[in-house]
Amino acid sequence: MRAIPLKSIAAVAALGLLASGCGQGLLGQESGGEQHGPIVLGMLIPQSGSEASIGPYMSNAARLAVAEINAKGGVLGRKLELKTADDACDAQSATAAANKLVTEGVHVSVGGYCSGATLPTLPIFGKANIPMIIPAANSQELVDQKLEHVFMINGTGAQQAEAAQKWIAGQGGQRVALMHDNTSYSKDIALRTQSSLGAAAVTVEAVTPKESDYSANITNVLAKKPDFVYWTGYFQEGGLIVRQLRQAGYKGSIMVGDGSVSPKLAEIAGGEAAEGVYATMTQTPDTLEGAKGWIEAYKKKFNAEPGPYSNQAYDAVRLAAEAVGRAGGTDGAKVIAALEAIDGFPMFSGPLKFTPEHTLAGGGFQILVVKDGAFALQDSLS
Repeated sequence: MRAIPLKSIAAVAALGLLASGCGQGLLGQESGGEQHGPIVLGMLIPQSGSEASIGPYMSNAARLAVAEINAKGGVLGRKLELKTADDACDAQSATAAANKLVTEGVHVSVGGYCSGATLPTLPIFGKANIPMIIPAANSQELVDQKLEHVFMINGTGAQQAEAAQKWIAGQGGQRVALMHDNTSYSKDIALRTQSSLGAAAVTVEAVTPKESDYSANITNVLAKKPDFVYWTGYFQEGGLIVRQLRQAGYKGSIMVGDGSVSPKLAEIAGGEAAEGVYATMTQTPDTLEGAKGWIEAYKKKFNAEPGPYSNQAYDAVRLAAEAVGRAGGTDGAKVIAALEAIDGFPMFSGPLKFTPEHTLAGGGFQILVVKDGAFALQDSLS
């Protein structure tokens, strides 16, 4: 994915440190309907379980956007309020958490990290007439539901598979092993990559998540003599698989999907084993050209570095505020119409205009690589 041009960063910054200025009538009066009280945004994120380290990146960035918008007067004269709930990257937990947010009166959902946990929440928010702006979860299955209240601001599984195939082919991969964890997100990317690779995909291996020993799966994979292994699941299992592949003597290339892009991957795999591991990923704070001021604002507020999906979560809040401002209130149907009409709203990923499927026109995937224990930009695939 191309780095965001400096002029685009400047355009977003002109809105008030990349967060504050929302569209028509932002600071005016809401027309019709509820006119008082906060505009409540709900964010489902993993706060427990194996993916819990991602949660703070997303919630902190969302809180930064809320604080900046409120400092400028809020939306329609009303303050934004963020409510978070733990989906634990688990479908059952996510269902309970989504119902909790509905009960608490959220107006727009701005969460969703694990696709398998996000999927069962779609009808819950839909029934309550709550628009969803999904910052991270990106299984093609989310798109295939064709629900009018669902909008995705991360690249889709189909777009990630396309980027993976492009990179693998460019690296001369002749015998590619694909590994997934049987979740909606992971399996979808693996099977789509298999289809696009054709005969070069020599095996697809499904693993059982939350185990500690994947030696049997790795034996199956290495029996096919791959020169490239692509793991499409999350970092907890990904780190173990990378380590155990190297321990088994595998010398070829390894790549992971965006669910494995976390500092935890290298910690789990071990520094030496993780070095040189590629990843398919949309923009991260580290790869954003011209975002130094935003990163410093995040660090100042939270005394921590932003991480994967910080920028997408930040933009989800900004976009929700923009849509409510344009809609003149929090009526779900009007907010959905406002989102569909967005054309050129500046985000980290570039000017936003949704496709008819409520996805980004370009997936924006790029290739990262682990260097000195951290992911760095390898190729923008521009």
